Amino acid sequence: MLVTFSTDAHGDIIMFGEVALTMLKMMGHSKTVPGAILAKDVPEALSRLKAAISSEEDVPPANNEREKEEQEPAVSMASRALPLIELLTAAAEAECNVMWK
Repeated sequence: MLVTFSTDAHGDIIMFGEVALTMLKMMGHSKTVPGAILAKDVPEALSRLKAAISSEEDVPPANNEREKEEQEPAVSMASRALPLIELLTAAAEAECNVMWK
């Protein structure tokens, strides 16, 4: 499943479902797709997402046998969140709603 985040102030952001649902939870929202954040609530959602990302950066990554076998570097949640943080920042500045489907 893919989830598309959109707002009038920024281009659409498409994420894999599992990552998008994690981001929604970090922002304090249910994992319901489709959904929306009203413009007045965007700054709070952005703040929660940034705080959750910051706290995750402090936690060392768990040893995962599958990752060791594949020898591919893991993509951090902070890196995955960057496009969504940019979208939320633009929406907050322009006072626009954010939707996802």
